[in-house]
Amino acid sequence: MRVTIAVVGRLGRGKGAGARALFDDYAKRLSFPLALEGCEEKRPLPPEERRRREGELLFKLVPKGALVVALDRRGKAFSSADFARLLGSWRNRGLKDVCFLVGGADGLDELVRARAALILSLGAMTWPHLLVPVLLAEQLFRAESILAGHPYHRE
Repeated sequence: MRVTIAVVGRLGRGKGAGARALFDDYAKRLSFPLALEGCEEKRPLPPEERRRREGELLFKLVPKGALVVALDRRGKAFSSADFARLLGSWRNRGLKDVCFLVGGADGLDELVRARAALILSLGAMTWPHLLVPVLLAEQLFRAESILAGHPYHRE
């Protein structure tokens, strides 16, 4: 199974360099490929139009046939163990690609949410945009560790 995290914003430059290094560290630990792709709408647009345009740009990054998971605070929150079971079920079904979508500062367009197979929440707290791919990469590594019976995860 291949996993892509598609985000609105710049990756690994300036303030984001430290977060990118941490993301890359978790990505290297995984047994499956994990890609981080970014897109950006540079024109100043009203929030509603910006969300729509960012959604279009995000979907251009989704691999063909991928299961799409949109990250949104209104989504379903999972425990790490439940997230691991979900990933395991996708892997066991023979799913080839999963793509997680992370919106911009104004969130995700409703059309993105409607096209996603799952709306996932990382919890009720608001996280810095630069850290969301890192948090997701860590949870992917934790999920793989749980599925393998590795002691990285302790409940």
